[in-house]
Amino acid sequence: MEFRPLIRKNKELPREECLELLRNEKRGVLSVLGDGGYPYGTPMDHFFNDEDGKLYFHCGRIGHRLDALRANDKVSFCCMDGGTPIPGSWALQVRSVITFGRMEIIDERERVYDIAARLSRKFTDDEDYIAQEIERSGRGTLLLAMTIEHICGKIVTES
Repeated sequence: MEFRPLIRKNKELPREECLELLRNEKRGVLSVLGDGGYPYGTPMDHFFNDEDGKLYFHCGRIGHRLDALRANDKVSFCCMDGGTPIPGSWALQVRSVITFGRMEIIDERERVYDIAARLSRKFTDDEDYIAQEIERSGRGTLLLAMTIEHICGKIVTES
């Protein structure tokens, strides 16, 4: 499939800035094709893995999102920064990135625990807390791995 190019090229972010947003921002919206063909978007924490270029998420073992992924593995994920104030204006300049790709559901304990720990480190450096949470919740957790097929970012000024 050929993805649409960004229309306003002067607003386009370079690929490295897109990856920076994925590395540094903590949350975004993961969208799947849900019930009845309706888009189903949910706020999600994410981890971008530079080693394999994939985006990772964690989730429980049941629910709308998993049912949708089992029926259709195509997804999109969007995140944005908090914006930068423009001097003398109420408006912010906001950078955003959207990715399109395919999602794999992973149920390998060692891999789930490893990525869950790496994702958790975006929020805290308390290794004891991370270990306790993985011990408490790890068995009920699945890993979602998104292979990115297209990435596009832009910077916009609120108006």
